[in-house]
Amino acid sequence: MRFDPEQEELRRTVRTLLERAAGGDVWRLLAEQVGALGLAIPEEYGGAGFSVLETHVVLEELGAALAVPGYLSTTLAAQAILAGDSAEAKAELLPGVAAGETHAAVAWEASGVTATEEASGWRLTGTTDHMLDGSTANLLIVPAQIQDHAKPALEPDRSAQASHAGSLRIGLFVVAAGDAVVSAVETVDPGRPQAHVEFRAAPALSLGADPDRVLDLACVAISAEQVGAAQRAFDLTLAYAKQRVQFGRPIGSFQAVKHRLADLYTLLESARSASYAAAFAAASGHELTVAASRAKAYCSEAFSTIAGEAIQLHGGIGITWEHPIHLYFKRAHATSQLFGSPAWHRRRYARAIGLAA
Repeated sequence: MRFDPEQEELRRTVRTLLERAAGGDVWRLLAEQVGALGLAIPEEYGGAGFSVLETHVVLEELGAALAVPGYLSTTLAAQAILAGDSAEAKAELLPGVAAGETHAAVAWEASGVTATEEASGWRLTGTTDHMLDGSTANLLIVPAQIQDHAKPALEPDRSAQASHAGSLRIGLFVVAAGDAVVSAVETVDPGRPQAHVEFRAAPALSLGADPDRVLDLACVAISAEQVGAAQRAFDLTLAYAKQRVQFGRPIGSFQAVKHRLADLYTLLESARSASYAAAFAAASGHELTVAASRAKAYCSEAFSTIAGEAIQLHGGIGITWEHPIHLYFKRAHATSQLFGSPAWHRRRYARAIGLAA
């Protein structure tokens, strides 16, 4: 379970780019010089024809730098399109994603949107409150409830929805952003924008994708970001412990601080193992749900713990805008709830391995 030399070279390339560029230039350079948006897209659709392993490497570095929030949602949108059976969606949409011309947004709750099939095609009606990167996207990937008597493909993470489980199923649809009413939503994490989106009989194209598989891929992707960010939070804290002097000596020389840092390092490496295992499961397709939910639950809680301890070890400066560590704390808590809470994924993991009915 190791990345090969080419993947490690990709990691170094992205890291160097992030050190030298900022703002909108990063997206452009990732698309033009690295081809990062098309890494996991087949060559026939303008991509590089690699796998989600290469995307995982990029996401880990972007997570460390808290950079390019739209990359996660856009690459996930591409995977949702690829997972479906719509040849039309693949041919029309994937080349724009691979070239970096398309910015996509992804919703992960289907509770407020319904899909109706009419003679002219599918129509979506309703609202979603947490559309990832929705305010800057021109393409929306939306899970929606389809009223029938089939079992839902994706179990919603809300008790109110669970009562309707027997009469609903979930489908994934793509909608042009211009056909929806999009309003930016302020969040606790300034680097992870979200949007409130309203659909008023918006024309939509059914992707024919399995929402469970897309959820799995989303969990794998977010775990890469979490591990990268947790590593950077740990590195910042370790460096601070070496230079912050108290009682005439660096605080990192105190045994209690050493023990705390050692515990954080152990937690970080365990999270990395879970995330990498999920990435290789996604590439092979072997026990993906088990690996994805395990990674999402473990990496979410590990990152939250590391970020919280980082704030404590930094002291007062850790909650000021003069130091970036508070941004990692906010990212930890925001990503913990993204695509399902740790508690929900532990239940999903238990079902997947046969520990729960």
